[in-house]
Amino acid sequence: MSDQIILKGITWNHSRGFVPMTATAQRFSELNPGVEIIWEKRSLQQFADLSIEQLAARYDLLVIDHPWAGFAANTRTILPFDEFLSPEFLKDQEVNTVGESYISYNFHGQQWALPIDAATPVAASRPDLLTAHGTDKPSTYDELIDLAKRGLVACPLIPIDSLMTFYTFCCSLGEDPFQQEGEVVSRETGIQALQMYRQLAQLVDPACFGYNPIKVYERMTLTDDIAYCPFAYGYSNYSREGYARRVLHFHDMVTLNGKTNLRSTLGGTGLAVSSQCQHIDVAMKYAEYVASPACQQGLYTDNGGQPGHLSAWTSSATNSKTHNYFSNTLPALQRAFLRPRYNGSMYFQDHGGDVVRNYLMNGGSELQVLADLDKLYQTSRANVQHG
Repeated sequence: MSDQIILKGITWNHSRGFVPMTATAQRFSELNPGVEIIWEKRSLQQFADLSIEQLAARYDLLVIDHPWAGFAANTRTILPFDEFLSPEFLKDQEVNTVGESYISYNFHGQQWALPIDAATPVAASRPDLLTAHGTDKPSTYDELIDLAKRGLVACPLIPIDSLMTFYTFCCSLGEDPFQQEGEVVSRETGIQALQMYRQLAQLVDPACFGYNPIKVYERMTLTDDIAYCPFAYGYSNYSREGYARRVLHFHDMVTLNGKTNLRSTLGGTGLAVSSQCQHIDVAMKYAEYVASPACQQGLYTDNGGQPGHLSAWTSSATNSKTHNYFSNTLPALQRAFLRPRYNGSMYFQDHGGDVVRNYLMNGGSELQVLADLDKLYQTSRANVQHG
């Protein structure tokens, strides 16, 4: 028993975040006797808020959000995989990335996490409710507004989701944020994005200002009043039979201009190894196992995971279990916007959402909102130690 190796990991508290990690840990220990991996979980909000520096001091394995990549690279809180795994394995990960999931964890030319989970905001519907109300899912923004006026639409409007969707409107109007030094987005694009977003936000249930994507999906499946969500980080769990009271169908998003669909903001998670880990070789071997194509297509997805390897998204097996969740939403993943990851970006993310959400709730001057965002951005670039 003295030779037993125990690794501790931290992930987030949802079936998509916790169950696949415990399943892979169990199987890994069966394949590697003498190794035990214990996963703990934190809330979705803690997942967004807690510094990986704090977590890396307590855990060997961390499931992280890619905006932490810059901080990780500067502090070396976690270990770069290219110093431990084979170039062939990492090349497979890069070639089979879902959108920019792989590169999202690359900073200063090194790979700080493996993309085990891929996500971006996509649309979700209850086809049965749409049919009952004599309508189909919207394909244009005007049709979305019409459906929202009927009280059939919900979307997540807590600060972080408000900010991510603001980026979506900017991207979809033709301007990616953070392209100019010291400015989040041009006044012309920013004003139009805010006004369009507020138009929708004022038509949904005010309870949405307290909803994250999970709360939206729970309401859509537990009750029969919401038929459509235009954009929220996708959760394939809700597209699987037996997971919730009703099955959700997931789709690509509406179009603003009749030519291209909305361009949402990349999410997902990566698996990282703490620089304080005492059994780095074992931790790296486990990370490689979880991110491998075979595990991602099989054990990982079968246990509620939302894989980060492209082969799992195109697999007929994974799609047959999820009402084609993966094939239907893959186009949205492939074009998703990669938000900033510089050391200090989390400071902007933590505060920018409050500014946008306050405007969505209460209105006010769009110019003031953009000025406040620019000030936060400049502060985040000037004071980088916000980990």
